[in-house]
Amino acid sequence: MLDLLKKIAYDAGRLILEVYKSDDFDIQIKNDNSPLTLADKRSHDFIAAALGKNFPGIPLLSEEGADIEFNERKKWDQFFLVDPLDGTKEFIKKNGEFTVNIALIKDRRPVLGVINVPVTNETYYGSVESGSFKELNGSIEKIKVSRNSKDDELTVVKSRSHSGDEENEFYSKYNIKESISKGSSLKICMVAEGKAELYFRGGPTWEWDTAAGHAVLISAGGYFTNKDYSNLFYNKEVPKNYGFIASSFQISNP
Repeated sequence: MLDLLKKIAYDAGRLILEVYKSDDFDIQIKNDNSPLTLADKRSHDFIAAALGKNFPGIPLLSEEGADIEFNERKKWDQFFLVDPLDGTKEFIKKNGEFTVNIALIKDRRPVLGVINVPVTNETYYGSVESGSFKELNGSIEKIKVSRNSKDDELTVVKSRSHSGDEENEFYSKYNIKESISKGSSLKICMVAEGKAELYFRGGPTWEWDTAAGHAVLISAGGYFTNKDYSNLFYNKEVPKNYGFIASSFQISNP
């Protein structure tokens, strides 16, 4: 399954790049005030069709196809959770920090994730059974989280578009060596591949924003919790997370 999902994410990324290079953004604003572009739509349509063809028995919940009633969703024991273009704001800014995210959720937990970075052609992927990997131009390396602990000097990741006072307060409890700003699920990938130890997000996110990164991180030996340090589950009645912590070490209230 992973190889096929990698191919689907890669092909969706090529469709996104066609729009990215053409400047045909046609930006719309959705009900939650987030932007929507032609690239989001094309990527969603392609992924939905490809998953439906190759895995007809597995339902799909996608950012651009999220209007499925909870009474239907709560029956699902597994489903694909997809963000066809994570980091639309970064896409519009043309800084390259956007991704395609595909996750498989089983019993409300992410067990497999694929993240393609269209501009750099990097793909992060992992499963709880096989571990996590990073692929670039055919070269594959296994990735693991940093061995640094909460008592060491840490590298932390901050959101390029959503940083705030709550985030700064959280990080003030640690000995911070370096702070790096990134967009999209790339922040979680940095923790998964050992380039950072902590990423805190205080504000709400949608489940499709985090699921693939969550799978890659825990498969690389990391941890992913709600911001109150409790376990984070998926397929909630309202598919939102109200803050989270991605870390290379087990974390509790300092």
